Amino acid sequence: MKPERAASTIELFAGAGGLALGLERAGFRPLALVEIDKDAADTLRRNRPRWPVIQDDIANLSGLDLRSRFGLKPGELDLLSGGAPCQPFSYAGNRRGLEDARGTLFYHYAKFLEQLQPKMFLFENVRGLLSHDKGRTYRTIADIFESQGYRIQKKVLNAWDYGVAQKRERLITVGIRNDLGGKIRFSFPAPHAYKPVLRDILPDCPPSAGTPYSDYKRGIFALVPPGGCWRDVPEEIAREYMKSCWNMGGGRTGILRRMSLDEPSLTVLTSPSQKQTDRCHPLEARPFTVRENARCQSFPDDWQFCGSVAAQYKQVGNAVPVNLAFAIAAQIKKALEDLSCGL
Repeated sequence: MKPERAASTIELFAGAGGLALGLERAGFRPLALVEIDKDAADTLRRNRPRWPVIQDDIANLSGLDLRSRFGLKPGELDLLSGGAPCQPFSYAGNRRGLEDARGTLFYHYAKFLEQLQPKMFLFENVRGLLSHDKGRTYRTIADIFESQGYRIQKKVLNAWDYGVAQKRERLITVGIRNDLGGKIRFSFPAPHAYKPVLRDILPDCPPSAGTPYSDYKRGIFALVPPGGCWRDVPEEIAREYMKSCWNMGGGRTGILRRMSLDEPSLTVLTSPSQKQTDRCHPLEARPFTVRENARCQSFPDDWQFCGSVAAQYKQVGNAVPVNLAFAIAAQIKKALEDLSCGL
């Protein structure tokens, strides 16, 4: 019996490896992981020395003969994956295909797609991309995907539905090459029955680096109960802390926000302490450590992050939650396996 071939993938904008770990767990074999940031590339190399990490600007690669560069036949690659950092661009109105995206990082993702023509692709981004420029930006992106010969499916998924103790919504776009449309069926993963909360992941978290609050801020957070915010401290203290934010509209519930063990984390950010997006530890008057944020992103405890503490926070905050990545990747792998059975 012929052994099963591992599905191949090339990942762009690989970051610290959240998406790559999910793909690995689902049975994908990376042919390349492209990442420009040195610290993130070092993180990938440290944890997976055999992964073929390319630390370079994607703009230096997208114009090459990519099939020759990666030793691929036309259409041989199973999956192109990654999420181009969101550089907003408005719809030019001329339907010039790739020309409409020139000058953006998405353009280089699309150039890889154009040259390699993988069987499927996975494009991950922020939910806000759907509404940017009244929807015209995403429509341009979708037009470009379709012009390269793909049928696309999109859906906003919340990581909390897939074994991640964090509310984090991401726009997931999956494409299937048109000539395989009748042979591949992809369905987005069904939400899990149980949705974890911080009580499930914070106890026994290994110690790691973190950025503490100032004495002033720590003293104020000591007044905030778990699950509370600025509304739970005396008005004169809240007014002094919030300064100009005091007169802003809206609930401002992200200010002086202390998490509760009985809720998921709010979206993990790239910096541990910003006034309008506080995420204080439920039991201590401090931000989450790097490792606690990594647990909120469902990274395994043995995954080591390189660089300064600030660089580590940034890598964790920018990552795709591993469990969410796995849930999507497993569905893509199933679709590709069904294709192999039908050939």
